[in-house]
Amino acid sequence: MKPWVLLAFVLLSGCARPATSQDAAPVAAASEAEYQPQVGDVVFQSLPHSTLTDTIEGATKSPLSHCGLIAYGRGGWVVVEANGSVKETKLDRWLAQGREGKFAAYRFAPKFADKIPQMIAAARSRLGKPYDLRYELDDRALYCSELVYKAFQEATGEPCGRLVKLGELNWQPYERVIRYLDGGGLPLEREMITPRDLAEAEQLKPVFRKGL
Repeated sequence: MKPWVLLAFVLLSGCARPATSQDAAPVAAASEAEYQPQVGDVVFQSLPHSTLTDTIEGATKSPLSHCGLIAYGRGGWVVVEANGSVKETKLDRWLAQGREGKFAAYRFAPKFADKIPQMIAAARSRLGKPYDLRYELDDRALYCSELVYKAFQEATGEPCGRLVKLGELNWQPYERVIRYLDGGGLPLEREMITPRDLAEAEQLKPVFRKGL
């Protein structure tokens, strides 16, 4: 097994669940009673400390290390996320996986309401794809904010958030990890969408915060 594949398994293990077709659902309380989820919300969290989590948060100088899309399935509220693979995770389980229970929810502007079903469908069409530890913008593998970014772009035809190059980030303290994940390279010109830059997208507005 290649080293970066082994690291992916250890740090971000997970398996995909089949897609469901119930995209529309009434607003209902999650296990965090203060947050009232809506289909299409983008939720952010800080994952437990690990080499990869600390690299993401340190390079972006942000506590946001993971994100996903709120959807509705047969068992209730879920988060479509790229974590080990692209999969659906029950919302209460997703909230519990965060560090110290911290999370934030953002909502798209009302003018995008009619695009939400297409966005959820675009995200679900990628279920089962592996997690991308090289953080490339191709569609062979995906990381969390890339999944949301591509789903929105596919549904609306426009980008969401600012793409940044690795060289623009605080990469220096994490050079050894980056080279390891990239197989020895240091791709400073590689463009990516980070959770931080996705959260700063003009199309999104925060609707709930707990510790973030």
